Amino acid sequence: MSRRSEEAAAWFAAVYQAVQEVPYGKVTSYGHIARLVGRPECPRQVGVYLKHLASSPNAADESSRSRPKWHTANVPWQRVINSKGIISPRGPSGASRQAAALRAEGVHVDRGSLGEYLVSLETYGWFPDMLPSEEAELESSDPDSDSDMGEGNDVERAAR
Repeated sequence: MSRRSEEAAAWFAAVYQAVQEVPYGKVTSYGHIARLVGRPECPRQVGVYLKHLASSPNAADESSRSRPKWHTANVPWQRVINSKGIISPRGPSGASRQAAALRAEGVHVDRGSLGEYLVSLETYGWFPDMLPSEEAELESSDPDSDSDMGEGNDVERAAR
């Protein structure tokens, strides 16, 4: 595999893994996923990757004829919308399918004056500064964690 192909595969994986961390019943934006994976300039690519996500774990990948690692059953694609809270149209009935999937999670989806599907980012938005998995890694690698000095708060530890 070429260096460029490896980079693309890593970028796909980073996007899909980040989307997997969006909590049930919440939404985030393409741009926010791009920012969380270190490529804030690439929100459109996030949308393209989600658009081309395999629809089933049983669907064969056209290039390798193997089952896809990432698919709609393990990547909650429906939880990513645009930064205005609008579900982006993605072909015939794509937006209505996404709206139905979000409604099934308890997300209230409205219709705008032009027929667009709208989600309140104030109510359902998920915009952390860091992915929960990265936060957990930082906490577990923190040399000042309580596990190495016993119980007590930072002031007590500093006094020891």
